[in-house]
Amino acid sequence: MTATRQSNVSTDANVLDFVDGFVHRHIGPTPSEIDIMLETLSFASLDALSDATVPSDIQSNTPLDIPEARGEAEFLQGLKTIAGKNKVYRSCIGMGYTGTVTPPVILRNVLENPGWYTQYTPYQAEIAQGRLEALLNFQTMIADLTGLPLAGASLLDEATAAAEAMGMCASIARHKKNGFWAADDCHPQTLALLQTRATGMGIDLKVGPISEIDFDHGEGGLCGVLVQYPTTDGRLEDYKQLAAQAKTNGCLTVAAADLLALTVVIPPGEWGADVCVGSAQRFGVPMGLGGPHAAFISTHDQHARKLPGRIIGVSKDAHGNPALRMAIQTREQHIRRDKATSNICTAQALLAIINSFYAVYHGPDGLRNIARRVQGFTAALVKGLERLGHSTTHAGPVFDTIRIQLGKGRKHAARQVADAARERQINLREYNDGTLGVTLDETTNRALVADLLAAFNFGHYTGFDIDELLSEAESDGRCNVGEFARESDFLTHPVFHDHRSETKLLRYIFKLMGRDLSLAHTMIPLGSCTMKLNGTSEMIPVTWPEFSDMHPFAPDTQWRGYTQMFRELERWLCEVTGFSAVSLQPNAGAQGEYAGLLVIRAYHEHMAAKAGTDNQRDVCLIPTSAHGTNPASAVMAGMRVVAIKCNDHGDIDMDDLRAKAEKHAEQLSCLMITYPSTHGVFESTIREVCDIIHDTGGQVYMDGANMNAQVGLTSPGKCGADVCHLNLHKTFCIPHGGGGPGMGPIGVAEQLVPFLPEHPVQRPDTAGEFAIGPVSAAPYGSPSILTISYVYIGMMGGEGLRRATQVAILNANYMAKRLSDHYDILYTDSNGYVAHEFIVDCRPFEKSAGVKIEDIAKRLMDYGFHGPTMSWPVAGTLMIEPTESEGKDELDRFCDAMISIRAEIQAIQDGTLDREDNPLTNAPHTMQQIGRDDWPHPYSREQAAWPANWLRDAKFWPTVGRIDNTYGDRNLVCSCPPMDDYS
Repeated sequence: MTATRQSNVSTDANVLDFVDGFVHRHIGPTPSEIDIMLETLSFASLDALSDATVPSDIQSNTPLDIPEARGEAEFLQGLKTIAGKNKVYRSCIGMGYTGTVTPPVILRNVLENPGWYTQYTPYQAEIAQGRLEALLNFQTMIADLTGLPLAGASLLDEATAAAEAMGMCASIARHKKNGFWAADDCHPQTLALLQTRATGMGIDLKVGPISEIDFDHGEGGLCGVLVQYPTTDGRLEDYKQLAAQAKTNGCLTVAAADLLALTVVIPPGEWGADVCVGSAQRFGVPMGLGGPHAAFISTHDQHARKLPGRIIGVSKDAHGNPALRMAIQTREQHIRRDKATSNICTAQALLAIINSFYAVYHGPDGLRNIARRVQGFTAALVKGLERLGHSTTHAGPVFDTIRIQLGKGRKHAARQVADAARERQINLREYNDGTLGVTLDETTNRALVADLLAAFNFGHYTGFDIDELLSEAESDGRCNVGEFARESDFLTHPVFHDHRSETKLLRYIFKLMGRDLSLAHTMIPLGSCTMKLNGTSEMIPVTWPEFSDMHPFAPDTQWRGYTQMFRELERWLCEVTGFSAVSLQPNAGAQGEYAGLLVIRAYHEHMAAKAGTDNQRDVCLIPTSAHGTNPASAVMAGMRVVAIKCNDHGDIDMDDLRAKAEKHAEQLSCLMITYPSTHGVFESTIREVCDIIHDTGGQVYMDGANMNAQVGLTSPGKCGADVCHLNLHKTFCIPHGGGGPGMGPIGVAEQLVPFLPEHPVQRPDTAGEFAIGPVSAAPYGSPSILTISYVYIGMMGGEGLRRATQVAILNANYMAKRLSDHYDILYTDSNGYVAHEFIVDCRPFEKSAGVKIEDIAKRLMDYGFHGPTMSWPVAGTLMIEPTESEGKDELDRFCDAMISIRAEIQAIQDGTLDREDNPLTNAPHTMQQIGRDDWPHPYSREQAAWPANWLRDAKFWPTVGRIDNTYGDRNLVCSCPPMDDYS
């Protein structure tokens, strides 16, 4: 009989005190399995193991001050009470955030489905064909709607997408033009974020009316101009002449556009825009107090190499069949580092997938109908307002947004109207000049229009017939956009027409899901990526209306529940990091890096100003082993990157660090370091490293990618760091979603607290006295998914978090021990142990057997596994991270697969298997390949497809053979090919 988990019900305890704890559900190994693994490593306890691996001078001596673990049902019940403090009003604020309806078939089967949300970024494309097709649909949708042929697979939010476009314009101009003009009628959060980004990028940003544009602004003139289409207050402006003038002056035109509006108005690509950005939020993704939402970017084909983020492209596999993969930008930060086009790593893949299914669900006709309905209600509202004696500030055509000037003698009654609207649970946009804004959306109905008219009638219902107002608006042409009307077709590909019934769409969703390996199938042992359990209870609150249907700029009196959750989560994260304060604003890990560096820069500028000097500190020291996003973020923050060598053991070369810290002492801003190191080891010199930097007056930035080895055992503050970002989509269980969403809040030491980021619309409570500008479009980044980390920490409790860290370290050391007889483990500490991940050296196999690490990763697919991280941080190696969520049986299965593959490599070395035609070089093997009448290989089909006994019980089949990446980049196709190609 197999070992069973120890019951958490004590026979002599009061059964009324029984709590069905979550800790033992989150942690994979049973107590008896933990004992076996500890015995394998010659340790008596988890505490003994962590004492041996974590340097004594940084170990935490006190338990985490986090409440005791609570059961799943109990905690969710408590969170429901907190959620009830939020007041979900109907939002008419606009500013890039609108109500939407997530089709239930998409809500249940994509957003709430672990088969979709637990996937990783599609670096192993052969087992990611489903989400790649969904993202290709997204790109096709964006390209069609914007009128520009090349679109990316999603960015973080509209404001940061605009900033990425600004940097793209400067790059295309080869940085010979440093001026950028942003129209003052863009969304305020976008303008503020552009100002944050411009300084570090060396861009001379001017915000002003388009009518006053000066193409000679800045050194060398303008590299780009940004317009909002429609404007933030709803006007449709003709930008054809502007785009033509810009082109004449060697300047690119960027349009921040509304996707739904583009179904009925001329797309930017047709009036001359070179780049189009925006948010896809209103295509089926709830507002969530600001996120997460997929932003988009599109441009012309010639700018493909400058486009930030990911691009999904069509290539072919080893058998000549069409196959999808990430084109050009695949992990380009790790290749180009400080010369990367962007620091973006985590995007918003899951949300982009939802957007694409939303378009597939509705098709072009359905989207047009939604747009026309919104437009019709807007026109009816205008007619009703005119009857009440009010007027809009713009007489031309509008889409969904109007700005209202109250009638004569009522100019100063805006607050009265806004209060009357709030009494009807409606939020309006309030301008400083006494005008009011209203934005309608997919959720608008006749009752909302009637309530709005009552509010503008100072609280009294008008009795107007809404259909009569609509008819009146139609008769005088107010329901169309006149000269702005779109005439071109869009979404013509069959995928947007063939899934009208729910049956067909459901089957399409599950067909694509079946082509993707996720945590629902098996472990994903990617080093540095921490693919741990995303507990179902953690996911449930994400779609509660009390959290999902909130506008980010609603009055904070309406989101008291969110406020309580923010404060508690901030306190818990401060406890985990050992820092004084946390900002929740950065909405991705790379955004956290960037925000942390900006805080450090602002600190140095403040200190220099106090001393009456100019800030000279712009050097950022970065070890050569660091994540590629580190140098990319440093460059974005306006810093000069100086590389620090690593020694033969993978540790920071202390002599090189001292020498370069001394050389740049007067200019040293900071050191960026990952801990444990990217080589998977707790370096014993971490305190000394921090002291060296502090002695020069510099600050230490710690990359939080490896926090899963720290929580409860040590902390960035204990190590001596000054700021650290936390990948909540790693350590704190927000799922990776096929490449996003994520969150990257930053914790800071006391001296950096005054510089935490602010926001122009809603100032976060943690924003400091000398706050940097916003780094994300919304004040709290992507708040709706913060509920996941909140529930995880609350259900684990302080002791549970510590135990999770210890088991993560145990699992990694156990696997390293098992594999060490078959592979060289590249780096260990002085005692021979690793942290929560380890590196397997595969470099000798290329010479001895012609086997590359890609062959091993692809062969693992035949065993039903996702490959580890390849060639990073050391070329020719595999980095493995099991996490604490995987049980011993899964760890053993993966080790058995790796050992079996090593035997296959040995067979090649011995000549038993052919060097050119063998199971590794031909991997992965598809069902179609195995089922062919002829079998041309010298090894059997059995060895190809079923090399391990467990595969007979459950087999995940890659749907394509090995993909030819070079062919795809040479023949770049980034929108949907004919559907026959998928058959």
